[in-house]
Amino acid sequence: MKKEDSATASGSIALGGLGLAALGVLIYSFTFPATVLGLEGLDPYIIGIGRSAAASVLAAASLLAVRARLPRRGQWAGLAVVGAGVVFGFPVLTTLALDRGASSAHSAVVIGLLPAATAVLAVVRGGERPSRAFWLASAAGALCVTGFAVVRGAGRVTAADLLLFAALLAAAAGYAEGGRLARDMPGWRVISWALVVTAPITVPVTLWLLATTHPHWTGRAVLGFGYASLFSAYLGFFAWYEGSRARGSPVPARSSSPNPS
Repeated sequence: MKKEDSATASGSIALGGLGLAALGVLIYSFTFPATVLGLEGLDPYIIGIGRSAAASVLAAASLLAVRARLPRRGQWAGLAVVGAGVVFGFPVLTTLALDRGASSAHSAVVIGLLPAATAVLAVVRGGERPSRAFWLASAAGALCVTGFAVVRGAGRVTAADLLLFAALLAAAAGYAEGGRLARDMPGWRVISWALVVTAPITVPVTLWLLATTHPHWTGRAVLGFGYASLFSAYLGFFAWYEGSRARGSPVPARSSSPNPS
């Protein structure tokens, strides 16, 4: 009976993790359209960096509200990787790609390889040895997306495509490392700490950009920037990392870790 209960609990956790991850994907699916709206009145760097600066305020308030403990010494390096990948790399590179002519649909297809890229980096990071089928499927996905980019680029890979591929690698690194950290702390704290760690850079740079780029805060620009800041840069990670945490461990990480924060 205990074995049956354990199997049922593990299955429920797996399904719950999949549902949370799917919610995260749904939230992220509106990121590119929102970014396009923001570009109608804002400098691409304001959107790419400013959305993280705005989200860092929410992150700091959330951590203070629950009196979260500081991460352990061994977790700071991982948080730096998350920050480099999803606070700086992905937002800035994708915004520049959209600013240089890539459409939302085109960008979504290229970035659609992100789950596979994340899985590859996760198994490499964890020292795992996946099956040959895993590598063949990952390679096939990469070839399909590259072929799409070449066909849409009139036989060549464009500068926007290169930015999207770089963003893909940056996000995959941040997601993989964040998923690993989410096994030791609640998923929302992973992105919160990553945003707080990078705030000494994102906040001053954003203030400087606001003062020097003459932004036009139209209704569409506000809507796009607001969505990117609240959902894409922050709340989406609640679901994504918590989903990774649920799928990656048969028991809640909080109960198995000596330091839940």
